[in-house]
Amino acid sequence: MANMLSISFGVGIAAYGEARFDTWGVILQLGAVAFEATRLVMIQILLTSKGITLNPITSLYYVAPCCLVFLCIPWIFVEYPVLMETSSFHFDFVIFGTNSLCAFALNLAVFLLVGKTSALTMNVAGVVKDWLLIAFSWSVIKDTVTPINLFGYGLAFLGVAYYNHAKLQALKAKDAQKKTQEADEEAGRLLEEREGGGNVKRTESEN
Repeated sequence: MANMLSISFGVGIAAYGEARFDTWGVILQLGAVAFEATRLVMIQILLTSKGITLNPITSLYYVAPCCLVFLCIPWIFVEYPVLMETSSFHFDFVIFGTNSLCAFALNLAVFLLVGKTSALTMNVAGVVKDWLLIAFSWSVIKDTVTPINLFGYGLAFLGVAYYNHAKLQALKAKDAQKKTQEADEEAGRLLEEREGGGNVKRTESEN
């Protein structure tokens, strides 16, 4: 919890130091983060529920229709009227096709990562994605980055680095425990075989 709070605090400082701060934009972004976190937690529950084993393809098979329904509702009321008013709009199969393939690959990767790790790891990875977007806007678009931004990014980076270190140490400890357990089981099996062989020899000698 302390690690997650440090990452959130760093992101908050970076947002506060934004040169062109927009309150409505921050509210929309926070809402998007909250809904995305809820979606990832629900995906983890779907993939790891007791008695249910779903691979990424099967999960996408069940989730995609729901996403289509919920996306169609705002599209009808928000984007469709704008498209009808724009006479120059035409359906481009290449653009829509490549976008669809990218979205399919992205959702497949999300399901795979959440199934192998956790929703928390996916959310932490999203912070790295935000850094890449900010670095791109800073280097290519020449957007302004203030010292407060850099301090917030650095603090969040330290939190993410510590989280990855803790996860790595936990995986190493789990592997070591598994190897120790396997070695103990192998030693117990060998001991049983030796004891069984000794009993057979003792019985033969008595006969």
